[in-house]
Amino acid sequence: MTQGILVLNSGSSSLKFGVFVARDGDEAAWLSGSAKGIGRANGSLSMRSSDGAINITQDHLMESQHDALQRVADALAKHLREPLAGVGHRVVHGGPHVRSHCKIDVHVKDALREAVPFAPLHLPQSLALIDDAQRIFSGVPHFACFDTVFHRTMPERATRFALPRDYAEHGILRYGFHGLSYESIVNTLGAGVPSRMVIAHLGSGSSLCALKDGRSVDTSMGMTPAGGIPMATRSGDIDPGVLIHLLRNESLNANALETLVNRASGLKALSDSDDDMEALLTRRDQRDANAALAIDVFCTAIRKTIGAYAALLGGVDLIVFSGGIGEHAEAIREQALDGLGFLHAEHRVVATDEERQIARHCRRMLSE
Repeated sequence: MTQGILVLNSGSSSLKFGVFVARDGDEAAWLSGSAKGIGRANGSLSMRSSDGAINITQDHLMESQHDALQRVADALAKHLREPLAGVGHRVVHGGPHVRSHCKIDVHVKDALREAVPFAPLHLPQSLALIDDAQRIFSGVPHFACFDTVFHRTMPERATRFALPRDYAEHGILRYGFHGLSYESIVNTLGAGVPSRMVIAHLGSGSSLCALKDGRSVDTSMGMTPAGGIPMATRSGDIDPGVLIHLLRNESLNANALETLVNRASGLKALSDSDDDMEALLTRRDQRDANAALAIDVFCTAIRKTIGAYAALLGGVDLIVFSGGIGEHAEAIREQALDGLGFLHAEHRVVATDEERQIARHCRRMLSE
């Protein structure tokens, strides 16, 4: 077995991971797993290797991502026959100064700390995980792979906000996110990538991307992952005058606005409680009006975005659904597509594999 690359993909209360080895010109998963419910009483850890040497399922409290990562390290120490070649980290945002996948050194970490205001919910956690991983897996190179890099092909008309140029020069631009997911799907489709495609990555965080010949030309998220369509707890795009009104008349400060936009809005706000799509669909079946409204707003935003991208691309050949909701909620796909028959576009579900895509980038950087 070739030396493996450990890939770490962290979420707010989860950690997905995998060890990938080079096989037949691509990366193959030797180990895959996830820690879910980190910091909660119902936390769980599962990992399985392709050769059956590791097959672990544990249900117990994990206090932190460090705890989950240490358990992964303990299992690898027992079963991995060769030392790791490197460790790859999914990082949501590199800010205005880190715009390419790269080896992590002190300068990169300093730049990421400076970029925290661009992704305050994600970057502090990513930096903490990088520090832990570098301590646990010392002596091997660590790499940062960014969700924003795939969207570097967008033209200026897609990246600029209608604000004075000085702000753009300070990094206030549309960066786009879920890029590793979109790139993974393009790789999966291979020669089947059409000229005009829209991908909807629908999950707790959701976005859409317009692609021309497999390259991003526009995307729904903006400077931060809070923009675009409504999400589980994020508002998505909102009239900026609403935020000014809340500042002036509702006694909300910047911190309160951040909590509102990122943690207390979206499906959770519209439904009055739930941000889980499966729960919302169940409630809708029970004739819950608030759940029905949340789903309707979500699907309408997807439909409107696909329609806008069809105009941008001059038509759509293929609409791809991915992410937890996109892959598993058929009712959401059907409702989002309702009324788009005039596009005569094929639509299909394609599972994303961000971890494999990160491994591909890391292997390339190791070879360089």
